[in-house]
Amino acid sequence: MPPKTPLLTVDCVAIDPDDRVLLIKRAHPPFQHAYALPGGFVELGEMIEVACRREFHEETGLEAGDLELLGVFSDPSRDPRGHTATVAYLTRISAQQPHAASDAEAAEWVSDWRSLKLAFDHSEIMALAERRLRDT
Repeated sequence: MPPKTPLLTVDCVAIDPDDRVLLIKRAHPPFQHAYALPGGFVELGEMIEVACRREFHEETGLEAGDLELLGVFSDPSRDPRGHTATVAYLTRISAQQPHAASDAEAAEWVSDWRSLKLAFDHSEIMALAERRLRDT
């Protein structure tokens, strides 16, 4: 029997030229109707970067630009469904109109994301992205 391990996910921080972030509203639990970064589970046999691009496109209808690794977030309590580890990426794209699909009920560019309660540990991921952007 294979060992039980955390599930692997990806999250994508997309920033436009006006420093807005693209967020989705989750259509399903957990955190139903809450704002979150576009992302989801890596499929068996799928490279992580490919999964990030796929999930981003599925949830927003947009294409991610160059992906920059932000970090890995693996707190066992980050997802109430069970232990997941996420690989978070940063991408810069133009302010195109998103079209929510897949697990997203809405997708929109948000200027003041700090005032929102984001799902999972996405506020922590956004804080790291903000520091990275400030330092570049």
